[in-house]
Amino acid sequence: MADPTLNPWENERGEASSSRSTPPQTTVEDDEDEQNTRDDDGVLAADPLDEDIPNRISFKRKQKARQGFSLPKFLSSPLSNNSRNQSPATIANSRLGQLRLNPGASDSTEAILPYLDGPGDPTGLQPQEIKDGGGLDWYVEGPGRRVGYDNLTAIDWIYEYAKERQRLRVLYSNTAGIMGYIRQIHDASQIWIVLILAGIASGVVAAFIDISSDWLADLKTGYCSNVRTGGKFYLSRSFCCFGYEELAQCKDWQLWSMALGIRSQAGAYIINYILFVIFSVLFAACASILVKNYSSFAKQSGIPEIKTVLGGFVIRHFMGAWTLITKSLGLCVAVASGLWLGKEGPLVHVACCCANLFLKLFDNLNNNEARKREALSAAAAAGISVAFASPIGGVLFSLEQLSYYFPDKTMWQSFVCAMVAAVTLQAIDPFRSGKIVLYEVTYHSGWHNFELVPFALLGIIGGIYGGLFVKLNMKVAEWRRSSTLFKGPVLEVIAVATLTALINFPITFMRAQASELVHLLFAECVDIPDDLLGLCKSGKANTGVIALLIVAALLGFLLASITFGLMVPAGIILPSMAIGALYGRAVGLVIESWQNAYPNAFPFIYCEPDKTCITPGTYAIIGAASALAGATRITVSIVVIMFELTGALTYVLPIMIAVMLSKWIGDGITKRGIYEAWIRFNGYPFLSNKDDDGSKVPDVPAAQVMTRIEDLMVITATGHAIRSLQDMLKSHSFRGFPVIDNPRDAVLLGYISRTELAYALDSALSTPRNLSPETEAYFLHQPLADPTTTLDLRPWMDHTPITLNFRASLQLTVNMFQRLGLRYVIFVDRGSLKGLLTKKDVWTVLEGAEDNPQGEDEGARGVLRSQDMPEERGLLGEDNGEGEERREGLG
Repeated sequence: MADPTLNPWENERGEASSSRSTPPQTTVEDDEDEQNTRDDDGVLAADPLDEDIPNRISFKRKQKARQGFSLPKFLSSPLSNNSRNQSPATIANSRLGQLRLNPGASDSTEAILPYLDGPGDPTGLQPQEIKDGGGLDWYVEGPGRRVGYDNLTAIDWIYEYAKERQRLRVLYSNTAGIMGYIRQIHDASQIWIVLILAGIASGVVAAFIDISSDWLADLKTGYCSNVRTGGKFYLSRSFCCFGYEELAQCKDWQLWSMALGIRSQAGAYIINYILFVIFSVLFAACASILVKNYSSFAKQSGIPEIKTVLGGFVIRHFMGAWTLITKSLGLCVAVASGLWLGKEGPLVHVACCCANLFLKLFDNLNNNEARKREALSAAAAAGISVAFASPIGGVLFSLEQLSYYFPDKTMWQSFVCAMVAAVTLQAIDPFRSGKIVLYEVTYHSGWHNFELVPFALLGIIGGIYGGLFVKLNMKVAEWRRSSTLFKGPVLEVIAVATLTALINFPITFMRAQASELVHLLFAECVDIPDDLLGLCKSGKANTGVIALLIVAALLGFLLASITFGLMVPAGIILPSMAIGALYGRAVGLVIESWQNAYPNAFPFIYCEPDKTCITPGTYAIIGAASALAGATRITVSIVVIMFELTGALTYVLPIMIAVMLSKWIGDGITKRGIYEAWIRFNGYPFLSNKDDDGSKVPDVPAAQVMTRIEDLMVITATGHAIRSLQDMLKSHSFRGFPVIDNPRDAVLLGYISRTELAYALDSALSTPRNLSPETEAYFLHQPLADPTTTLDLRPWMDHTPITLNFRASLQLTVNMFQRLGLRYVIFVDRGSLKGLLTKKDVWTVLEGAEDNPQGEDEGARGVLRSQDMPEERGLLGEDNGEGEERREGLG
């Protein structure tokens, strides 16, 4: 009996059944099947195309043969599996067979990948075979070839992931044999190699910055000599006096007044003051000169730019080698200068730079912009991990604040990278205390229910601080952009550094380094052997300490507002924590003094008599969390970071309450956090896919916002020469052009980017084709055109752009841009082109709608997108020196 699993028209591989030459057993059912087969044969025989069809057509899904584990399977060739059950004649006669016989491809899917990536012929067929317009036109009609992305443009997420899926399909289709499995393992391990190396590099760089900045910062007050125990000048104060409980017992550390032989107290104070200011200004100037001359991308924290890059924007050289070197060295001297800035935010940029350099080792990762951004999202977690000794907090920070697309595999990759970075820094142990960061503390007591009231008060203060800080910092940034008071950014840095040093030295709390200050504010008094800042005084002496803490918090608020935005590597995370810790410790001291004065008052009757009732250090850490949440509007990751810093699970609830209130109050004052505010200030076209607030999207059809066809530069399918297209590119600076069939019907055929069109034209004029500038060029299949003397631009055109009906709402369009990461959307009406909307247009409309809530025309007007006008605004271009592009070539 015939095998019931076999189709009578084809066998497992689609070949014609051999039942004609092998008579089957005679049954009633078989007679009917044979009669039906003869009838179908007659129909096919009457078909004039029957002689051109090597195999009969079937729409049945082809069954794959079940293959178990066996030695022949490992040792077999990939070609043997692909050609199984097919005769050489059958393979040679089919177009698919011609693809498979191509040495560069073992499956039809391999023919697509080089067509998408490179200028080579994807099929291995002669031009005449492609020109016939047969079954291979579907290779041409697709997303098209891509040359690359211009600077300050958006990537095509859909194309990048489609290209990656195609690459994996080709890779896994050739898994036969040991070498096939080795190739799979090698491909899967590349991302892990990059992340492990990036984690190790991040830990090493963070340790270098910690050690160097501590030594330079202590150099402002004195140096280490070899008076008693053989101290060396390259040791910081903590290492020079290692083992002493009090600084007064350490004779190896020499203040500058002592080294210069100044004996009088007033003279020593003046000398120390002057040298403190000189060193502070010198370090700040060095940081600014490094940034200005070697890499302007190294200034500030880099987190706004990282958010924009991870959102799909291209900023070339932002994560290059020169940026990494400049930011690492600049952080050492900038932190040591005493400016109100931190290294925690910039360490995220440093970690991403490390990952970007290692990505260049593997073309599969480096050439795919989507996968590259997944790796950078994972590397960003390593920066927070080494900044706060918080691997889990780093993962959540990347998820909550930075990443645009964060699938489960990226979370796992982020966890591994953050863990490797933390382990590396722990192994180096830069502070020789077993702690990754200086302000890591441990609390010995819990909290009481009545303390929820002051904890909530700290959250409210943090929200007020955050909202006012964003407003003030933006006002200063706007003034800095328009003011001509300073002749250059270096002079402005010197002026701010001078002002900061003059204020810092007289106030004990501000003279200390930010990390040291936060450590002392967080710690309990029993853990502070040498109370240099006088935080653990008792009685009436606490009144002066509380006043000084409040004054330091207010001055720190003002100095941080004018510092963030200077041309130096600067983060806002640690200054916000320091300011919050200052007013938090002040509130804690007030509650402690109240409890000591009235121990039997109602709130304190629940305190245990033999234990400490109020711990001011816990108020400091809750105040730090509230200030940080108010400035950045980060919530979950801050709670986890603070928990990992303290190791006290009991304080998670108070921190959550303070962070929640701080975010609510901050959002009431300003809608954006500091990073989002700087993204808007710099004009980065960043559309957050986490923003579900549809109220700011104008309730209008997309047709009222799109750039209409009358204002677009469109290309007709035919009637062009290479010279005319080049003249068009010179005359118009648009980044892309819709392609239509003719001006009358305007039926949309596709879209071609300026970059791909320019590259295709230049390639046609150069070797090996050497076409004439008068050569005919077309975007539509021309059956009679000679491919050797004409230019077919279809391979460079996107035949499947995202389209919407022009009557669609703007809300739907915005959702598509946010969820899919689109570069542009084309609007049609029954196939006829009506208009176009780009990502920059959507960003402009949303910003205009937010600035004009009443719905004026500014928010609902189509804006033409040129190459040199909108997307370069505010993108650091004005800060690049003449040597910027040359030095950033390493990037």
